[in-house]
Parts: sequence; C-alpha cells; structure tokens
Amino acid sequence: MSLYRNSAWFLKGFIEFTKGAFESASKHFTEKDVEVSVAGRSFLITGANSGIGKAVAMAIAKKGGTIHMVCRNKDKAEETRAEIIKESGNKEVYVHILDLSETRKVWEFAEAFKKRYKTLNVLINNAGCMMTKREVNAEGFEKSFASNSLALYILIKSLIPMLEKSPDPRVITVTSGGMLVQKLRTGNLQSQRGRYDGTMVYAQNKRQQVVMTEQFAKAHTSIHFSVMHPGWVDTPMIANAMPDFYRSMKERLRTPEQGADTVVWLAVSEAAVTNPSGRFFQDRRMVSAHLPLAWTHSSQLEDEKFMSVMEEIAKESVACILCHLIGLTMGFQLCTVTS
Repeated sequence: MSLYRNSAWFLKGFIEFTKGAFESASKHFTEKDVEVSVAGRSFLITGANSGIGKAVAMAIAKKGGTIHMVCRNKDKAEETRAEIIKESGNKEVYVHILDLSETRKVWEFAEAFKKRYKTLNVLINNAGCMMTKREVNAEGFEKSFASNSLALYILIKSLIPMLEKSPDPRVITVTSGGMLVQKLRTGNLQSQRGRYDGTMVYAQNKRQQVVMTEQFAKAHTSIHFSVMHPGWVDTPMIANAMPDFYRSMKERLRTPEQGADTVVWLAVSEAAVTNPSGRFFQDRRMVSAHLPLAWTHSSQLEDEKFMSVMEEIAKESVACILCHLIGLTMGFQLCTVTS
C-alpha cells in the first residue's frame, strides 16, 4: 500500500503541485476576490520571515492589515519586517520571537499575546519543521511533533477565545501534500526511538493538522477554519531537508508567492468563507484530503480519540510548566515528560 500511495502521490504532484500547475489553475482565479483592503484587521503569521510566510505577510501588509510575525530568528525577522514596511508602506508590522519547538514558550507566548492585544482576526499557522534525526525538546517531546502538531494545537486552543470576540475570525493552516500518504495514527502520536524517517514523521504531523482543522471547525462554529496545500514550493526548508528532491524538481517548483496565493485568498476574501469550515484547499479550490483508494481515512471515533490525546498532552505540558516555575523558585525539578 505504501508503494501505491507514494506512486499516486508523486503522479498527482507532478500534475497538480508544480509551477506549471499553478499557472494553469490561476487562469480561473477571480482576482477581485483578493483586491480588498483589510485595514484594521490583525493577522498572526508563524514562520513569517522567509518562504511562504514572508510572501503571505508581504501580500497582506500591502492590503493594510496589521501583521504579527512569529519567528524564531530575531535578526532575520527584523530584516524581513523592515523589507515589508519599506515595500508595503505599512508600519503596522510587529515581530514576536518564538521557537515553536519549545512547548513551554508557546504557552507563554499565547497567554502574553492575549493580554497585550485586544483583537486577532486571522491566525495563519505556516511554520513547519522537518527533522533529519530524532531530537526532543526540554519537556521531552519529539521536536517535529512539538513544532508541527503540539504548537499548532496550543496556539489554536489558547487563541480561540480571542478569535471568537473578533469580527470574521479565521484560522488557516499550511499543510503539506506529503500528508496524503499517511493515515492518522491514534496510538503514540510521536515518533518512536530507533530508525527515524524525518520525511514520514513530518507527513504524519501534517495529517494530524488536517484532522485538527476538521475537529476544531466542528467544535467552534463561529470561526472559519481551513487547511491548505501550497504545492511544491522553492523554500529553504525543502532545499535543506530534501536536497535530492529539490535538485531534481527545482525548475518545476513554485515561487513562495505562488505557494502563498491560496493562504492570502483564504485570509482576506469573502469568497473563501462561503465554503464550509474545516475543509482542505489547493489553488483556491476545496479538494479531497485523501488519495483515491489509499485507505487513509480515519473514523470519527479515531479523530475524537486523537483530539482527546492532544488535549491530555497539552494539559500535561501545562502542568509541567507550572512544576518548572515552582521548581525554579524552590531550586529543584519536580517533573519531566517522557516521549
């Protein structure tokens, strides 16, 4: 089955995910959908200092939106912020430094953001992490899972009350076509010790993101949730994590702006929210999140179990954060999380 999935995925990608496929699809776009002003609306974008995230931040800044860039590297973030302000003429661009693999800091950031700002209209989960070897963070969580899945869950869960109080709230997650070869695992959600395949771990994380989007949409109907695949895009992560694929496909890869197009459409257009919440998009179209005959569908019971496990892990991480803070005060460590 994995051979079929991988073959079907590559064939689909060659037809639908390339630069040429975007150019063909864009002939049917309605440009007035994104020819709008979003002045007065705020957008939080993770991984906004390069690649797709930078292209999204630039496009929305040009439309007048207030941009909150959530980035890991302060120097790169400030450099990008200056570039966005200069090119867009929009000074409402703010930098927040956060490493999404550090679970405790994700919680701290979300809580601090809610206290500092009154509204958040759109949360764009763009940042991604593909590890080449298994590593764990300070809380004991495998870093790919911590960055791609747990951080996403924490940000959405924490910011939902803020989003619900804001006009026309939206949550958009940038996933990967790699998730098409993965069925949701409902057992141990993190990669196990032993042989580590970073590409497949990343793909499983991205399947988890799709299921989270679907389940959050069912639970919070006042917010429009969506998840999208940007196609095969020329980004630093692909070049570094998948060098062979990058070399062979470089001429066919989409530009970051092409990869960002559907994110921007989902974030600013009225047409986007006429689609049902919780769905999967590609090139401004709602599409299936599964390959034909690939047996990657999970049941409602499995999806609910997955969300329950995510909630348990999130609560456990909060408890350990409190233990950490108490331990710092008292001079010893009270608990650890095992992966």
